[in-house]
Amino acid sequence: MGRPEEFLLVDGYNIINSWPNLKEISKTSLEDARDALIEILRDYQGYRGINVIIVFDAHLIEGGVETHEYYGKVEVVYTKEGEIADQYIERWVNDMGKDHRVRVATSDYTEQTIVFSRGGTRISARELYMEVERVTKQRNDIYIYNKKVDTNFLSDNIDLDILEKLEKMRRQR
Repeated sequence: MGRPEEFLLVDGYNIINSWPNLKEISKTSLEDARDALIEILRDYQGYRGINVIIVFDAHLIEGGVETHEYYGKVEVVYTKEGEIADQYIERWVNDMGKDHRVRVATSDYTEQTIVFSRGGTRISARELYMEVERVTKQRNDIYIYNKKVDTNFLSDNIDLDILEKLEKMRRQR
């Protein structure tokens, strides 16, 4: 039997309010901060190959229903009226934590304790930030290394006779 599928559930507003760059963005636009978090975690998800679900509280939206949006392979959940992200995450972990590897990203201590008791593991907002930074650096290092290796000189791809003629012409100047 193979390794169980891995999920990362993210308490969206908890992360936004914990990461300095996102907190700063949220001061002028909460929507822009949400979009930035989604993009960061899309990149992270693509590199790690795990399932990422970001949960945002929408419990204060009168008549609001639970909605799910997809950005690439990242699922974004907006909770229904009267349900906070913590409640959604707890329910999800309770239902899925037995059959999957589940990590929950939040710095809410009570939430971390509940998630742990239901079969999940926790990662703090700070730890996730550091992990995302590390993964981004690894990806960038690989990209830069591959660009350096992929040099392409004209002299590597030209017939030797033509190269000699060009060299003679260059010297005659």
